[in-house]
Amino acid sequence: MIDIHCHILPGIDDGAQTIEQSLLMANAAVDEGITQIIATPHHKNGRYDNYKTDIHTHVTQLNEKLNEAQIPLTILPGQENRIYGEMVQDYEKGELLSLNNGGKYIFLEFPSNHVPRYAKQLIFELQLVGLIPVIVHPERNQELIERPEKLYELVSDGALTQVTASSVIGKFGKSIRKFSYQLIEHNLTHFVASDAHNTTSRGFNLRPAYEEIEKKFGISQRYMMMENAELLIQGETIHLESPLQIKKRFLGIF
Repeated sequence: MIDIHCHILPGIDDGAQTIEQSLLMANAAVDEGITQIIATPHHKNGRYDNYKTDIHTHVTQLNEKLNEAQIPLTILPGQENRIYGEMVQDYEKGELLSLNNGGKYIFLEFPSNHVPRYAKQLIFELQLVGLIPVIVHPERNQELIERPEKLYELVSDGALTQVTASSVIGKFGKSIRKFSYQLIEHNLTHFVASDAHNTTSRGFNLRPAYEEIEKKFGISQRYMMMENAELLIQGETIHLESPLQIKKRFLGIF
């Protein structure tokens, strides 16, 4: 398996704080059957700034430690970018990092409670420079939960999305789990990833999430999402179906 979203680099954000914690996370990932991880430290989220060149350095150092410890895991470079207006300019300046440095897919994180008004325009501008934005954990965004038609519009405009494994198996509560299911059912999400920060409160849960997806939606859905992760790291075009609107029921209850 490939995990495209993880905070395994030590000491640079709210994920692993030491190399020892990074190695514990690496062993936990291997135990789940994960062979490659895109390290995606936070960038421009108000607490952490992690620029492209620095991330490359940290990825190289962690891979060296993994080799020394004989842990069969490869770390690839990535970045979790909190949305901001100058993303295109900063990408062109070499400050932003596409996933696996492939020049095709880039993570886009919204604030937890809303979607900025300029998101639609920014997604358009990112695509103009050849990037496909991947909106991370939309199932945990309050505005998208309340107004899923907004996510439908963004996906229809060319954005992709990634749900969190822990959301799929109910670690963030029943309502987020239910919304995650709706996103899968309505072709509004394309990847599942761990967003792991540690081995305790924010672990991987990737294998059980895929098992849950297979149980709920069938084996073809599971393997399509698994293959999408592989296609992403290769910079290839992923599998996707036309997005569908989530219909609200009476009193606004899904």
